[in-house]
Amino acid sequence: MTTVTTVETHRFRQRLLDGLAASITEDGFRDTTVAGIVRRARTSRRTFYEHFSSKEACFVALLAEANRQMIRQITEAVDPRAPWADQVRQAIEAWIAAAESQPEITLSWIRDVPALGASTRELQREAMEGFIAMTLRLTDTAEMRAAGIRPLSRQLAIMLLGGLRELIATTVEDGGRAGDVKEVAVRASIALLGP
Repeated sequence: MTTVTTVETHRFRQRLLDGLAASITEDGFRDTTVAGIVRRARTSRRTFYEHFSSKEACFVALLAEANRQMIRQITEAVDPRAPWADQVRQAIEAWIAAAESQPEITLSWIRDVPALGASTRELQREAMEGFIAMTLRLTDTAEMRAAGIRPLSRQLAIMLLGGLRELIATTVEDGGRAGDVKEVAVRASIALLGP
């Protein structure tokens, strides 16, 4: 049974994460301050520091939650009974839709996470592990096996995910939208996964 205190703690934490997301959207991560986060979250600095040791720790928590949500969205979007190429398209389209639903957060992932160095290395590793596990699950379906596609190896999953991530990152950094690369991402993924 969840206690009122646990629910309240979760609620305040979520408000702080939402406050950070709003601040990144309006000001960018670098210009975001703890004062700006708590103002948008309608809470206090004391509450902020009860949950997070720093702005960077809050940022890591926000991005970890965004990754979990993206993995859920992609997984739910893929119909394992659909033809295998359709499954690939569904996954890519869901990934792009998730990235485009919060473009400032996506851009912050690309620009700000690497600048934070070692403090975000674990976040990057956990994110990749989550995406690898999802990719291995999504590519190990009866429809894929019937098409002659063997279960994906971890190394191939890393190549696929790294390539897609870099393609989206360079496109967004150059001022484009993640959706601009949808068709090339689908074609490349089908070519890499195909029988």
